[in-house]
Amino acid sequence: MKALIFAAGLGERMRPLTDHTPKPLLPVAGTPLIEWHLQRLSALGVRDVVVNTSWLATQFPEQLGDGSRWNLRLHYLYEGPVPLETGGGMHNALPLLGDAPFLAVNGDIWSDFDFSRLPQEPEGKAHLVMVDNPEHHPRGDFILEGNGQLRDVGDQARLTFAGIGVYRPQLLQGWQEVIGGADGSAESPPRFKLVPLLRAAMDAQAVSGQHHRGRWTDVGTPQRLHQLEAQLMQ
Repeated sequence: MKALIFAAGLGERMRPLTDHTPKPLLPVAGTPLIEWHLQRLSALGVRDVVVNTSWLATQFPEQLGDGSRWNLRLHYLYEGPVPLETGGGMHNALPLLGDAPFLAVNGDIWSDFDFSRLPQEPEGKAHLVMVDNPEHHPRGDFILEGNGQLRDVGDQARLTFAGIGVYRPQLLQGWQEVIGGADGSAESPPRFKLVPLLRAAMDAQAVSGQHHRGRWTDVGTPQRLHQLEAQLMQ
């Protein structure tokens, strides 16, 4: 299995920490956020990892090298000064990811989730890891049913998408019909969000999920970074 790490965000909410450092390279407990992912991907047996970049892109190869220290091969994919969003970034990376299911993880999260718990072959088009809703996102994202299916419509309690999942390239097929004329979709390469594609696949009962009850942090603000640092240093 190959992997994609979303690392192209501009880190605007993390300033001034990200004025000179991309958010995935910010250290927590002495280790950059992205390196926590690389360690876990290597332990899983992944060998090829695509890292999409934008803000301060040259710092990634300067700091991470070719990935050999983790027994990985890192492939850096520069998206330009304006990131392609999650959907566009995934679409842009498909030539490097191949035709098989791949793991994708947000570069600005920290979790103790064990990647080996993910299915190598999701039954549908995607399989997502869900977590309890954090204080900054109390309404959650999707409903996880008892049979493991995810859906977007309903009155049941929702969970928050952890930014960790396994995807089939088929999720991106026909993306233009789902996205329509959204801003950036007509550019080359196209820029669009992944969520509308996930919702469409959920409507077709083609997205499964699992609930991770362990530790997870969306490192979206300096305060959350400091809180995570304090927790890990205890």
